[in-house]
Amino acid sequence: MLYVSIIAAFVASILLTPLVKRLAIKIGAVDAPNYRKVHARIMPRLGGLAIFLSFLIAVAIFQPILIINENGSNFLLAIIIGACIIVATGVVDDMREISAKAKLVGQLIAALIVIFVGGIQIDMITLPFVGELNFGFLSIPLTIIWIVGITNAINLIDGLDGLAAGVSTIALITLAIMAIIMGNMFVLAIAAILAAATFGFLFYNFHPAKIFMGDTGALFLGFMISVLALLGFKNVTVVSLIIPVIILGVPISDTFFAIVRRVRMKKKWSDPDKSHLHHRLLDIGFTHRQTVLIIYGIAIMFGLAAIIFSMAKVWGAILLVAVILTAIEIFVEVIGLAGKNYKPLLNFVRIFNK
Repeated sequence: MLYVSIIAAFVASILLTPLVKRLAIKIGAVDAPNYRKVHARIMPRLGGLAIFLSFLIAVAIFQPILIINENGSNFLLAIIIGACIIVATGVVDDMREISAKAKLVGQLIAALIVIFVGGIQIDMITLPFVGELNFGFLSIPLTIIWIVGITNAINLIDGLDGLAAGVSTIALITLAIMAIIMGNMFVLAIAAILAAATFGFLFYNFHPAKIFMGDTGALFLGFMISVLALLGFKNVTVVSLIIPVIILGVPISDTFFAIVRRVRMKKKWSDPDKSHLHHRLLDIGFTHRQTVLIIYGIAIMFGLAAIIFSMAKVWGAILLVAVILTAIEIFVEVIGLAGKNYKPLLNFVRIFNK
């Protein structure tokens, strides 16, 4: 039945996206070019609605199996309600461009529904050499920060044709593989169905795009990925808690260094700019398509690293994290992601070599 649902999600996305494109143009949900954007013509941007509707269709087919597990039914209800709020927020923003505060309110409501209706939250972790660490009253705030943070991280990388959709598909496939390893049928089903719906949309969104996913899609995918990561890795060791961070290495690192960059330049952390990962690669000289494919490759490497990480012993995992962090830092300094003058590690190497 899961295979049928996956195929249904993909086919529905292929069929619904052109219809959503017409709807977007009709209701004025379009994206006009400006100094921060790469595209040079007005584009419909409600594509995330096609992903969401395709996901709902496929879940409706697979739902009888999902609700066999009582907790699974609670999870599903909370996720669907939260997703509806997120998508509604995105649709309004794609039509009228609401404020960041208004979007944050929608995200917070969705996160609270996931927590209180679905009971999905980070309760505790087991630290190596230390033991169990219960978060207590910090559990809910930490869960909200995770959901809102990842939701916005996916939104921030949605700057090139097919970029957010492709990176999200890679992350979802990785989550599905990890769910197989961990024997989590619910996460496997939801991640696989959503990956199929997003991949179907990618046929229209890859460069040159015919439609953008807009905030409807970016917020929906970010929300879903954040919740699925929680479901797959909550209440586990700190090593396992790092797995979803590695899987989402591209959007998380891009967001982190965007904040570093803005702090260094004495700007608000929320101020938009044109120095994100994809902007820097374009500035270096890569074409639009090459830039997207390079970031796909980076996302795949993060996914493979997460899978390897899950199978490693504690010291092996620590070594892998150290290698990943060092590689990220070198890459960031080379392309100037945190600012052209931000090169502490490279400068240290130069001094050391002298």
